[in-house]
Order: sequence, then structure tokens, then C-alpha cells
Amino acid sequence: MTKFILGKKSGMTQLFDENGNVIPATVIECEPMYVLQNKTVETDGYNAVKVASGATRAKLVNKPDAGQFKKADVEVKKYIREFEADEEYSLGQEIKVSDMFSVGDHVDVSGVSKGKGYAGNIKRHGQKGGPSGHGSMYHRRVGSMGANSTPARVLPGKKMPGHMGAVNCTVQNLSVVMVDGERGILVLRGAIPGPKGGLVTVKSSVKAK
Repeated sequence: MTKFILGKKSGMTQLFDENGNVIPATVIECEPMYVLQNKTVETDGYNAVKVASGATRAKLVNKPDAGQFKKADVEVKKYIREFEADEEYSLGQEIKVSDMFSVGDHVDVSGVSKGKGYAGNIKRHGQKGGPSGHGSMYHRRVGSMGANSTPARVLPGKKMPGHMGAVNCTVQNLSVVMVDGERGILVLRGAIPGPKGGLVTVKSSVKAK
């Protein structure tokens, strides 16, 4: 069974196991999802399920999305996502986090990382700084741009200062340490991308043994 859920990062905390060892944990708030559409190989070329989650006002939903909610007989939601799945669900079916995950499962978590703004090469790429003496005048700058007369240009891929963070990234193979279906809480061991309140997708790990 393919496991998946949409959630919001609530923050980090720590738990203790039966031996008294501390477990760094991230809490994810998972509201129930509702099925909008089943996609199949015959009609769409692949198997997937389209779900929606998160409360919002009806006036903020465009007409194409409003039509999907009406067809599935589901109240309008804020987020719509697709997940690969071979199982077929009924339209309008409610999916809770406790229906998908249990303690001991391994998952991959995807989200948008924290934005760091414009960052220099030392912070952005971990490069070494220049001489720290007062007369060097070259402490945290990029360094050589490459060869001089040949090729007489900066080669593509040169690591330089620029916008850092705010990109889609995935943390793989985290273990589930707690599932609370009544409160809609999923607790994972370790850290996940994004700020508090950031939207994340949790799926079955592709590399778990």
C-alpha cells in the first residue's frame, strides 16, 4: 500500500524511549484529506489519486477547482495535491493520518526550505574565506573567476553569491515515532524542511529497507 499525507510543520520537540534515550522529533499537523479524483493508466497514462486538504473560503477557489470539489461532493479546500497510488479510493473519501501511517514506518518528507535571502559564497557554498589580515582587503569575496585570456569568460556552474534557500527539497528515510489520529498528529524522528507552518508532503520512503 502506498502511504501519503499532507501536513503542516508544527515545530520540533524531544521524546524519550523506554531506555531513557532522547529522540529529536518533528511534529506535523495533518488535517484529514478528501479524495477528488482517481487517475488510471487507461484514462491518464498513470496511476494516482488527487486529494485536497486545509480549510479555506469558497470565494478564494477558482472555478475549475470549485467544479472538482462539487463533483466529489467535498467542501472547498486550500491545498490540492496528487500522489502516486495503485489503490483506488471512492470520491469524497476521508483519509486520516492514522489510516495511513503507524509507528515504525519510514517516510520521505518534501517541502520548501527556509529562505535565507541573498547570501555570499562562504555561507551559500561553504567556501573558505580570504586572508584575515587588515591589509588584504579580500576577506569574504568569491576569489578567482577562472582562466584569463582563455576562455575569457566565467564558465557555467561557477559557485557565486546569490539567492539561498526557498527551494523544494526532500529529507529521506525518517522513522515514525508517534501517530495520533484523534488530534491529527504525526511525529517523525529528526528534522524536516521548511519553517513552522510550512506545508509538507509525507510519503512512503523509496529507500527504506
